[in-house]
Amino acid sequence: MNTGTGMGTGMGTGTGMNTGMNTGTGPDTSTVAALDLEKLFAARLFAARVRPYLATALFALHTVESRQVPTMAVDRHWRCYVSPGFVDRMSVEDLAGVWVHEVSHLLRDHHGRSDRVARERELTGPGERLRMNIAADFEINDDVFGDGLVVPEGAVLPGSLGLPAGNLMEDYLRWFQLGPRTQELAWLDCGSGADGLDRGWELGPDGANGLSEQQRDAVRFRVAQGITGRPGSAPSGWRRWAEEAFHPPQPWRELLGAAIRSAVTGPGAGEDYSYGRPSRRSAGLPGVVLPSLRRRPPRVCVVIDTSGSVSDAELGSALLEVAAISRAVGGRRDLVTVVPCDAAAEFAHPLCRAEGIPLLGGGGTDLRTGFAKALRAQPRPDVVVVLTDGQTPWPERRPPCRTVVGLFPRPYANRSYDEDDPDYVPDTPPDWARVVEIGSAPVSR
Repeated sequence: MNTGTGMGTGMGTGTGMNTGMNTGTGPDTSTVAALDLEKLFAARLFAARVRPYLATALFALHTVESRQVPTMAVDRHWRCYVSPGFVDRMSVEDLAGVWVHEVSHLLRDHHGRSDRVARERELTGPGERLRMNIAADFEINDDVFGDGLVVPEGAVLPGSLGLPAGNLMEDYLRWFQLGPRTQELAWLDCGSGADGLDRGWELGPDGANGLSEQQRDAVRFRVAQGITGRPGSAPSGWRRWAEEAFHPPQPWRELLGAAIRSAVTGPGAGEDYSYGRPSRRSAGLPGVVLPSLRRRPPRVCVVIDTSGSVSDAELGSALLEVAAISRAVGGRRDLVTVVPCDAAAEFAHPLCRAEGIPLLGGGGTDLRTGFAKALRAQPRPDVVVVLTDGQTPWPERRPPCRTVVGLFPRPYANRSYDEDDPDYVPDTPPDWARVVEIGSAPVSR
């Protein structure tokens, strides 16, 4: 499938609007005199009325008239490029859905996430960016319509490729490739705001009316406030996004992610012998087939301290870290298990959705049982990640896998911390663990 014609210049090869409605005919070559701003802004106001929590973002977009885009598209600087002919053909209700769709790309940072995925998975070329645009649309469109927003005919939905709804762009990227089933989506182009690839018709970082990075963060924060301030009024995907928006990346999170990536990519992690590809040394031993050392995706077990000394807010932060850990191993949730543990550890939960894991507990703390449960899992994990406040006995021996400890801060330097024993001073994590203090500077180790 030739996808290059649909990306490098931003001109689609087929027809449609950026949410999947087949209404356009490529770049605007119509005789429409000028962009109908009254109609376009009426549609934006309609969108703000039916999605009030997105109003700040909708009105932060700066409109740019462009005849080089077939429909509507956004760049990473929060400019919205609009075809006059497209606006002329569409109803106000349909345009409202396009407004919401395009601003969703920017709020969910699809351009930044696409750049990270491209680096991590070595995805290059316009074809891969088209695939990212499709995957980003899947993430948005499964719950963006309804409740006042009409569903455009032919909207790009995950079910069109037999994929489940409710997943992230990174997950969808693993589940489909460009081919006959995606041929009709070759025209799709939501701009660099959707996939991170700059277009020739965009104004770029030095153009007028773009938002600075600080302004973009402020808009996201206001939208997240609107969603969390009215619980139940937004779809689950938006509520999950808003919760994560209130936990912006901090140095400790980067350090924790770096520690996990170092552990899962270190020597021995995820390595095993396989006869699927014989060793090159077999050539020196006629008649003998030797296995080769192959790297498989590493398995991670997360032990979460659910004792009474860990607050609900810290447990919520732990679930966010579980989601970040799944991204650190490439989005493979099947490779991540979670063990809630206070004084005992009963179950190892496979990761489907972090918010669906029951964090039961509330008693004392003995994470040695959590380590034992994690190491008895089959197959055995390559890395154990422990999220705790540190008030626990630690295993006497080093586990047979790499260990990373995310430590919730406690004011040990000023006072001891135990409800039953005021003289109790918890042990520090052992030397064999890589320790990062959550919410603060890293602990030297």
